[in-house]
Amino acid sequence: MKSFSPTSPSRRSFTAVEYRKLLTGDKPYKKLMQKLHDSAGRNSAGRITQRHQGGGNKKMYRVWDNKQNKLNSSVTVETIEYDPYRTAFISLIKYEDGTKSYILTPHGVQKGAVLLIAEAAPLKPGNRMQLKNIPVGYQVHNIELQPGQGGKIIRSAGSYAEVLANADGYTDLKMPSGEVRRVLWTCLATLGQVSNIEHNLVVGGKAGRSRWLGVRPTVRGSAMNPVDHPYGGGEGSQPRGTRKPKDIWGNVTGGRKTRKKRNPTSRLIVKRRNKK
Repeated sequence: MKSFSPTSPSRRSFTAVEYRKLLTGDKPYKKLMQKLHDSAGRNSAGRITQRHQGGGNKKMYRVWDNKQNKLNSSVTVETIEYDPYRTAFISLIKYEDGTKSYILTPHGVQKGAVLLIAEAAPLKPGNRMQLKNIPVGYQVHNIELQPGQGGKIIRSAGSYAEVLANADGYTDLKMPSGEVRRVLWTCLATLGQVSNIEHNLVVGGKAGRSRWLGVRPTVRGSAMNPVDHPYGGGEGSQPRGTRKPKDIWGNVTGGRKTRKKRNPTSRLIVKRRNKK
């Protein structure tokens, strides 16, 4: 992490990841970049459906390969780059046939490293293989939920799942939340932890940095008037005034289960996530 001299109140608590030591400094690969439409949290009718979004610095989306399903092929890591659309770093890789694509950078993988994609591969961070060939205790990320679907889970900075067991066509994985989930063992996963493990230590230091990231201000319900929020009103600081926590529209939000009772994937959950 990089800290700064307290030349101002915002600098005093500001911390950031030291990118110079982690990234290669190469320019993005233009053929894999595209401009995404920024909806600012609005739907097709122009109504806000996701609050507190909008603004922010201009950015280009990096088209990345979450499948990496070209089996029995080796790739070379050409660059390690910053991605404005995700918390993890991304790497530009080059296949043996000359094609290039972006992937999530595994922690510890450096520029020039050679990675292997196969059903069974050496147990080295960055290699991608089927779950049934990964021993118990190893860390994996970018995991498929259906064979050939592409990685769907464990893709944020510093995250990983731990292999607990391989039996009867399924692999038991321990998620970062503590949940234990079964996945078909023919699904592909990448060995190791996702890069940028210090991301959770970043402190913005000022409201402006959130605005640069496209995050608009959030107003506390207790600071509003009674007409605007169930928590609003009162002289000075007042308690909530309602038995159950509610959102701005009066819907109960605390202690209510949101998972569908007949979700077909519930049978694959061996252990629920840890309660706070």
